[in-house]
Amino acid sequence: MEHSQELTKALSELKRITGVALEVADGAGKEDIESTLTQIRCLCAAYKEKYNKTDFLHGLMTGGIPAYDIHERAARLHISAGDPRVLYLLESRNMDEAVDEILKNLFPAQTKTYLVPISDNMTAVLRPLRPGETSGDSRRIARTIVDTLNTEALTRVQAAYSFVIDSLTDLPEAFRETGLALKVGKLFYSDQTVFPYNELGIGRLIYQLPVSLCENFLKEIFGPDIPDSFDEDTLGTVSRFFQNNLNIAETSRQLHMHRNTLIYRLEQIEKRTGLDIRLFEDAMTFKIAIMVLNYLQTERNP
Repeated sequence: MEHSQELTKALSELKRITGVALEVADGAGKEDIESTLTQIRCLCAAYKEKYNKTDFLHGLMTGGIPAYDIHERAARLHISAGDPRVLYLLESRNMDEAVDEILKNLFPAQTKTYLVPISDNMTAVLRPLRPGETSGDSRRIARTIVDTLNTEALTRVQAAYSFVIDSLTDLPEAFRETGLALKVGKLFYSDQTVFPYNELGIGRLIYQLPVSLCENFLKEIFGPDIPDSFDEDTLGTVSRFFQNNLNIAETSRQLHMHRNTLIYRLEQIEKRTGLDIRLFEDAMTFKIAIMVLNYLQTERNP
């Protein structure tokens, strides 16, 4: 009787996780029931190992699951396919166990948030959208994740987040968009740590330009001798100058630099490039040129 009850439970579990319904013929002996029970348990264990939620979501994001199979497999794993969600991609050089534990504390199991390792230095966080949440809340959550990991795991993390995913069928597109946001953000806005999918600015455009077109643009600006890069002091000065809307007095104050020293540095850039970045049009051209230079360096040294 006990073995029969265990067999009934095992068959019920098999159906729950696989959708396969099996029956055992009446009159089976004790040894037959024990053997069948062992096989069913092995089958359940093997199925759970192969078809778990993490593997399913990883395969879905990276294009390993056909669209026609999404809803059926999601149902087997008890993942609601139609709940609105937001995808966060986190990248760090040290995406270790400490980071995993912190993320689990931030997003306990009851929140129905899925943590999916993508690579050694990247993890995806698929979080359900709460009623009334806005894009501002998505940004706040991304900032909370980054700040918490920076503080508690002592590692620099950069994060990108997606549009609202209305169905799991939209997850592959969200993964591509969020991955692009992370790449573009790190390349063109490296001083930032949070990159919304829809706020990439001119970086998105440059990233999708052909290399030959970028090289022709730089030759127009710098002539045949395109510089490999500018030194960090120069770039730091220019960045702060742009942040202060080309205000020399405010920039020199923030950099603790004499006004004449700042003007001298700006004039050196003009001698080198022919661009007077104290003028708006030249400043805009120089900013785009630096972004294109960074893009070409990435393409040549992936």
